Amino acid sequence: MIFDEFSVKTLIRPVIDFPKPGVVFRDITPLFQAPRALRMVIDSFIQRYIDADFSHIGVMDARGFLIGSIIAYELNKPLVLFRKQGKLPADVVTEGYQTEYGEAFLEIHADSLKQGDKVLIVDDLIATGGTLLAAVQLVKRLGASVIEAAAIIDLPELGGSQKLQDSGVPTFALTAFALDER
Repeated sequence: MIFDEFSVKTLIRPVIDFPKPGVVFRDITPLFQAPRALRMVIDSFIQRYIDADFSHIGVMDARGFLIGSIIAYELNKPLVLFRKQGKLPADVVTEGYQTEYGEAFLEIHADSLKQGDKVLIVDDLIATGGTLLAAVQLVKRLGASVIEAAAIIDLPELGGSQKLQDSGVPTFALTAFALDER
């Protein structure tokens, strides 16, 4: 199956003024309701990473869990969870970051990674980059490295992919939206 960016984009619903006025939320729920399109998305990631040199897939709370867990299963890689503060039950390492809505904290289990591990970080969306940059810092604090940050959607005008690249983390997105694109 060949990736069709137009078909995928039509299944990403814009929700105007959510979660606050002026924001266009990119809802991937319709994508999950279209099995053929979801398979196209997952297969695109599988093809990109099947021969890549990495040891773990790190997934972002919460929509990143949905696609990242399928990719981890298909590539037979361990799954590492990056969660919002207070959601993990064992010893954690915490990193604060700024979002477009305020300050937040991201956590990872302290025993999730070790020196020399190589992580592919997966999320649904790259926006301002705050959450992904916090994940990168957590990976580094545990002695591992990030090979790439991957997402279904990039919102390049918000600068997140550029911030990641400026910090030495390559990025990949299947599609991009302009801020005013409906």
